[in-house]
Amino acid sequence: MLLLAMDTATPAVTVALHDGDAVVAASSQVDARRHGELLMPAVDRVLKEAGLKLDAVTGIVVGVGPGPYTGLRVGLVTAAAFSSALGVPVHGLCTLDGLAYAAGIDEPFAVATDARRKEVYWARYDDSRTRVTDAAVDRPADIAERLAGLPVVGAGARLYPDAFPDARDPEHQSAAALAGLAAERLAAGGEGFLDPLPMYLRRPDAQVPKNYKVVTPQ
Repeated sequence: MLLLAMDTATPAVTVALHDGDAVVAASSQVDARRHGELLMPAVDRVLKEAGLKLDAVTGIVVGVGPGPYTGLRVGLVTAAAFSSALGVPVHGLCTLDGLAYAAGIDEPFAVATDARRKEVYWARYDDSRTRVTDAAVDRPADIAERLAGLPVVGAGARLYPDAFPDARDPEHQSAAALAGLAAERLAAGGEGFLDPLPMYLRRPDAQVPKNYKVVTPQ
């Protein structure tokens, strides 16, 4: 097994290789505006570090979000292209599940990432491997009471300390954690994966104007 994992649903552009037992190589850069520029060099970097070529990969793991439209699509399109070129499967995982797995917490907690517009993407967990709510998007103040007393992992917790006073690491997503979670699920029979399609929880910022002015001749 050699899994190539990637996630671009958050400001972290993160890539890792996992051989089924451990992470072989990993790369992460935090830059919310350069997903398209940074992803492929990161893939090249981890392959070079591992001393492997792309055709050694036996499966792709990709974070499906939730996340902003443009960044999220970069990882999903790249994963689909690799899958088609190599003839290997793509395993989709919720981005929040990767952060939860990396946290390694064995008691109830939540994960919250920055959704912009003064909102967070979030979900609640019984432990680092068990999500008990669907991913959602809300204003921090609207969910603070529901998550009161719980540790909250991720950048969302650090952005809104009044709503989430017990912020925990990691702050950013890690493809190494995503790959580790995928390897565990594959070893257990391959259950728990999502279709490699974007998890959009709201409409895009860009909208076609209603009542726009016609400037072409009639």
